[in-house]
Amino acid sequence: MQLSNTEEQLMEHLWKLKKAFMKDLLEAYSEPKPAPTTIATLLKRMTDKKFVAYNEIGNTREYFPLVKKTDYFSKHVNGLIKNFFNDSASQFASFFTTSTNLTEKELQELRKIIDVELQKKKK
Repeated sequence: MQLSNTEEQLMEHLWKLKKAFMKDLLEAYSEPKPAPTTIATLLKRMTDKKFVAYNEIGNTREYFPLVKKTDYFSKHVNGLIKNFFNDSASQFASFFTTSTNLTEKELQELRKIIDVELQKKKK
């Protein structure tokens, strides 16, 4: 299951805060801030989707993520590779490196990352 763009935006705040009350989440937004009812609706949907849970403290709720950011985006990227690049990571890498304006330094950093992963695979 995926999050909508507005849910992802709220989830970004929750990942950063780790735990948050409604007022904390509202404060995390820049102006113009969404209405509290909008945040409440998003939190309800995200709870129903099992991305968020909460602890009741008195008459208020402290929300926390159930899904790690890295897990969520890893699944996203894998879906992208499967759906748009014929399940080929090399096609994705080719597109990514040729269709984005990566600097030589960024390409060198990618090479280092790949080299480290190759070394791990050899062990």
